[in-house]
Amino acid sequence: MTFKFRSILTSASMLFTLAMAAPMAHAADAIEMGAVLSLTGANATVGEDVRRAVVLAEEKVNANGGVLGKPFKVIVEDSGGNPTTALNSARKLVSVDKVPVVIGEYSSGISVPMGQYLVKEGVTHINIASTSVKIRDLGATSFNLIGLEDKGNKFSSKDVWDLGYRKVAVMAPNNAYGQGVAHGFREEFEKLGGKVVNEMLYTAGQSTYRRELQQMSRSQPDAYIYTAYGQESAVLNREAFELGLREQPWYAILLSMSLSDTAPNIAEGQLGMEVGSFIGATGEQYAKDFAAKYGAPMKTSYTGYAYDAVMMTAAAITKAGSTEPAAVQAALKEVGKGYDGVTGKIVLDDGRQRLDPPYAKLKYHDGKVVPR
Repeated sequence: MTFKFRSILTSASMLFTLAMAAPMAHAADAIEMGAVLSLTGANATVGEDVRRAVVLAEEKVNANGGVLGKPFKVIVEDSGGNPTTALNSARKLVSVDKVPVVIGEYSSGISVPMGQYLVKEGVTHINIASTSVKIRDLGATSFNLIGLEDKGNKFSSKDVWDLGYRKVAVMAPNNAYGQGVAHGFREEFEKLGGKVVNEMLYTAGQSTYRRELQQMSRSQPDAYIYTAYGQESAVLNREAFELGLREQPWYAILLSMSLSDTAPNIAEGQLGMEVGSFIGATGEQYAKDFAAKYGAPMKTSYTGYAYDAVMMTAAAITKAGSTEPAAVQAALKEVGKGYDGVTGKIVLDDGRQRLDPPYAKLKYHDGKVVPR
């Protein structure tokens, strides 16, 4: 009886061990990469939009046979909208999941320290949304697919000038991204002959910005130039509307980001610029696929960059024939010599930065961002 009972226990233990090992074995059979996105916090609307693009790309790769004969999986972690959580998420992806590539984040203040960590670990980092020029200095294993603020500032300042505004007030968040935009826009706009009559770097996370808005209004600008993250921009836009400041034109740098959480009736009529979101036949097909899967178009312009990053990673791993980080990085440089992405032709320079990134002139009309 004792022997039989022990045999039963031993068999049960073996079955339990096999059951626990099965998911691990299944996970090991997949080719994996990582993504750190703002799924909660002030930029959750953007983060969820980007997550949907990541899922769409993953499904596309698997529909085409996966990678190296195995299923392809993107492990998505939440940044919580802050650097500490983002770093913890990146560490988990590197040390536990052992992925060769991590894409993200969104805010430059998060992407820079996260990218520095990934580079230190020798893991590939692909920037899909942050525009601070500090991105280009992250190091040899960091790649960038999006236009940085130096190019964006030239585009937006020329656009504002061409709209006929000569005396403007500028408002931006007091972080790496906002400082670069405010100072860079001023420099480029004044080269054209314009004048920034008021520059306000605001503190993120405030419940009200009425004092800052009233101070800006005293300079009596031709137009208000601003950039803001989703939930903060909703407060800024609502209070500007209530204070009557919308009687003057409002121009948003990165329009879809700045209006992602703003009520349509308040956003109506705003002008702005944005990184190009989907370009050419490949981009148009992507936009159709996105809308078909989710029942609505993308809300922001960053989804295409995430989609391209996932597809390029799958292509690089296939080309390398390996998930070894150095091999993937070498292959990614080759893929980046002319990749037909949904955001247009992607060509990376010797510093792994995208050449000639696309931009668009936009306006908000009838509940959505449209070309102008």
